[in-house]
Amino acid sequence: MAVVVAISGSPSPTSRTALVLASVAGAIDADIDTIAVRDLPAEVLLGCDPSHPVIRDIAERLQAADGVIVATPVYKAAYSGILKALLDLLPQYALAGKTVLPLATGGTVAHVLAIDYALRPVLTTMGATHVLPGYFVHDQLISDGPDGEIVIAEPARTLLDGVVAAFAAALTTKVIV
Repeated sequence: MAVVVAISGSPSPTSRTALVLASVAGAIDADIDTIAVRDLPAEVLLGCDPSHPVIRDIAERLQAADGVIVATPVYKAAYSGILKALLDLLPQYALAGKTVLPLATGGTVAHVLAIDYALRPVLTTMGATHVLPGYFVHDQLISDGPDGEIVIAEPARTLLDGVVAAFAAALTTKVIV
């Protein structure tokens, strides 16, 4: 079974991004290892010490993974600063050989290109073998269902399911670059 590291780059304790990530992770037949960047000690993220045990642990978890999902809210047309702090501390090629699915949430469709213009270049320079087309979910399309589950309105749900299916398929196939 594939191992997937799912990284939530939201600083919010009531994050819609984290809810979308949990929904996506639950739909993939893989062992999911979730990292919520907001739960990492601030002194680690701001201390600029890439050799800190927390950062080394995350790097090892990424190295052991077959795939990575990176989910972030979009602020000011880019991924979150807390996610950037983590990515900056990881080794240059922490995503080498990995299939990566970028996801984003935001309050305006004006931010839809943040995945391609802000996040994708960073993931690529970190050595990701295959960065799939990501998906942006508008905040207004995310709500809580009657049983506490997340509900993503159509057609966004169907489109997101397609992206997730492509990620799952990519985990089972060797990508030739």
